Amino acid sequence: MGGNNLQGALLALLALGIFASHDVVVKTLGSTFSPFQIIFFASMISFPTVTILLLRDRSEASLYPRNPGWVALRTVMTLITGVSAFYAFSSLPLAQTYSILFASPLLITVMAIPILGERVRFRRWAAVIVGLVGVLVVLRPGQVPLSLGHLAALTAAVCGALASVIVRKIGQQERPVVLMLYPMTANFLATGAALPFVYRPMEITELGLMAVIALFGLAASYLMILAYRAGEAVIVAPMQYSQMLWAIGYGWFLFGEGVDGYTQLGSGIIIASGLYIVLRESRAGASENTPVLQTQGRPETATVPRVSILRRLLIPAARRDR
Repeated sequence: MGGNNLQGALLALLALGIFASHDVVVKTLGSTFSPFQIIFFASMISFPTVTILLLRDRSEASLYPRNPGWVALRTVMTLITGVSAFYAFSSLPLAQTYSILFASPLLITVMAIPILGERVRFRRWAAVIVGLVGVLVVLRPGQVPLSLGHLAALTAAVCGALASVIVRKIGQQERPVVLMLYPMTANFLATGAALPFVYRPMEITELGLMAVIALFGLAASYLMILAYRAGEAVIVAPMQYSQMLWAIGYGWFLFGEGVDGYTQLGSGIIIASGLYIVLRESRAGASENTPVLQTQGRPETATVPRVSILRRLLIPAARRDR
């Protein structure tokens, strides 16, 4: 591994460790507060910082999207992803939540066919099917009751994948400020509208944890930008699976969670399938759009901006493409 790739991998590992810590705080607050309340306050706290970043986009153009239908659909998917993921982290063991969310690259591969015109040949199809079998192993339908937490995790994986593919489709046509501002505003308004029905009083320490969520989300996203700038996507992207190690450690140490054999087996199948898809996309001629490699990070939520869009805001094109 070259020096730059090693730097990229290490930066990604650091970023993903912070992301895992972000999820631990979400889980801690989720035992008391609704996901709507957590997202509302975390997004409100992060709004000033993100607004400063948005001001870097000084191109003279309207805030009206060029693809209003796609932007609206992505905005809705981002909102659903955030609420669903936060609920899943609050109600399921960390390792089990990650196992289901790791199905997102498989879903991206499938959704890229109708939306991007991606051609998926037999080997990637086989990897997708095997990975989805891994999801069934984790869920064990018919053997254990499926909870709202499981449904929320699946919803987050599906909606996050669709939002990622939409960014890949319209990302070069829309201004970064448009792609970030609409989901941010929708998250703030929708969770704010729900707040009167779910609000519970907070102590100053709990409000501080809301700020920690916002800080960790922004810091980890910025480190992922640096990681993708330093290393090749085929090296950086697989680092996301390191979150499973954090999940096992945090789950055992902080929440007394164990990892049963089905979750271990299923997550291993899902991770192996995801890695294979990443490797296939990196081969010349195997993929026209490389949708999984270009996702560059976790599903976007109110506290975790889309990494590829932040790169366009923070790093000039000439430096991005080096």
